[in-house]
Parts: sequence; C-alpha cells; structure tokens
Amino acid sequence: MSNTILYEINLENIQDSTTLNYIYNNKTDNYYLSSDFTKEFYIAQAKAGFISTSIYIKDSFYLLPEIQFEYAVLDFKNLHISKKVEKLLNENSFSFVVNSDINLVLEKINSYHKDSWLCDRYRDLILDLYKNPDDDFEIYSVLLYYQDEIIAGEIGYKIKTTYTSLSGFSSKDRKFNNWGKLQLVLLAKYLEENGFSFWNLGHPYMQYKFDLGAKLYKREAFLRKWLKKISS
Repeated sequence: MSNTILYEINLENIQDSTTLNYIYNNKTDNYYLSSDFTKEFYIAQAKAGFISTSIYIKDSFYLLPEIQFEYAVLDFKNLHISKKVEKLLNENSFSFVVNSDINLVLEKINSYHKDSWLCDRYRDLILDLYKNPDDDFEIYSVLLYYQDEIIAGEIGYKIKTTYTSLSGFSSKDRKFNNWGKLQLVLLAKYLEENGFSFWNLGHPYMQYKFDLGAKLYKREAFLRKWLKKISS
C-alpha cells in the first residue's frame, strides 16, 4: 500500500457512468481515497460494488473504498456445514441474535483487531447509518452467545436482497474452536430464511470462506451478478 498511488473519488465520480466504468475497467488499481463521510457517498459506493475500509495518511483520516479484483460470494445452495459445526448446531447451546447491540459488536471488533479500521469517523458513520437506514440500505450487526458469554459476531450491510460482510471477531479461547464458523453458518441460514439472494464475503484470500461454500468471482463476473441484483 505504501507504494500505491491512491486517487481520490467523490459522490459525483460514483454517479458518473463514464468515470465509474473507467474504474471498473482499470485492471491496475483497486483502492481509492475519499474524505466524504456522508451517508449519501457511503451508500452510493457500496451500491457500486466497492467495499470500504479506512486509512490514516499523515494524520488525516480517509475512507478507503476498494473495487476488488476478486470477490468471495456465497450462494446459499452451496452452503457447506462441517461435521464439527453440525455437532454444535445439534447441541443447541448457543444464542444467535441480529441487530441487538451494535455498539457492543463494534467494541468487540475493535478489541479483537489490533489495527481495526472501524474507528474514528467511520465508526460514527456506521452508527448513523444503523440508526437511520436508507430504503435499500441497512447496517446489520450479529452476535453469537454461549450462555452469557459473547463468542463471535460481525458487522455488515444489506442492499436490497444482498448482504456484504465488513468485519467480525471470534473468541480465541480453544474451547470455542469452530464457533466462529458456527456464527457464519447461522448467519447464512438467517440470510437465506429472510429472502436474501447471496452473501458477498469480500476478499477471497481466507480459506474459511471457501470452506463455507463460497465461490471466487473475478471483478467483471462479480459486477455482472452484483449490479443485476442491485438495479432490479
């Protein structure tokens, strides 16, 4: 990242089809900068297929929208449940809750990740979006409990019938091995049962996503699938 030239984009760029097509067809660059922390810009870039993290550059804080080269996408018909997770499901010793305490989820994520990017103005923006959802856009938070202990969770967003993961956490205690995978399976089941079309898991570099049943999509193939669903 230190040797990468980052071009700044704004809402006008996202709304301009010529500029957006240039970005889509640019096979060299994937990361962009934005100082626009408005809900309008964030929703527009998300609908365009970007997934945004954040970055500090010389003490200035920016959104870092990425139009990825590759994406991991789960179609729910491909969901795979391992024997170990199946055993946990059958034991039914957990509680799975959606949209119960976003502040707690953000706190857990920022404690889990040493260099968490869900901080500063980005965190404030997520909270604002959560409290004031758009007609087609909604922030989701997920928590998995064992008795009263929080074991795993994540933040993501719904756009129409798609769901995109942003960041998550899971217990590092060995006795909760596979509970992070349990949370993913429970979320996949929840999304399917509530009429979602597919799950955008973002970067395809983590094996657990493919263990879950996700498939790799190159940018062009992903955008065809994504924009068809977003524009319908």
